[in-house]
Amino acid sequence: MPKKNFDFNLENPSGEDSEIVTFLKEHWGSKHIVSRGKKVNAALLPRVVARRRNYKLIGLAIYQINEQDNSCELISIDAVIRGQGTGTQLLNTVEQEARKSGCTRIWLITVNDNPEAAVFYVKRGYRLVKVHLNALEISRKLKPEIPKIGNHGIPIMDEWEFEKKLK
Repeated sequence: MPKKNFDFNLENPSGEDSEIVTFLKEHWGSKHIVSRGKKVNAALLPRVVARRRNYKLIGLAIYQINEQDNSCELISIDAVIRGQGTGTQLLNTVEQEARKSGCTRIWLITVNDNPEAAVFYVKRGYRLVKVHLNALEISRKLKPEIPKIGNHGIPIMDEWEFEKKLK
């Protein structure tokens, strides 16, 4: 892995940050993200930000701690440049925060047109625990801008739920 030339910062926002909103719109089509039938304003949630030394935003992970069931949902993770270790470092930082908060598991949703995400998470100890068939029908009612056709020309229909037990 190349030498790390970026910094990570934990942020607990008190309001929307225009740079984060722009990043979310560029990478997710909106500041809103839908997961398991719930629409959230991702710009208002806790996040880990990766920046180059010149302060340029190169990665973002957004998460939410659920104290009721001691879990952490990884809402989104995105690295501008793949294969540099940014995504792994973002994920590791979120996992550390989840452990500090007393979480016993971390989970996430990805969709069926993203086999690269499945490989990324499985290589880092996550397991596919559920497939929510046709879940995107509900998601599109909440966020109509979700495309019907995704990566590799694959119709986006199902949510894949991954989980990792935390020690």
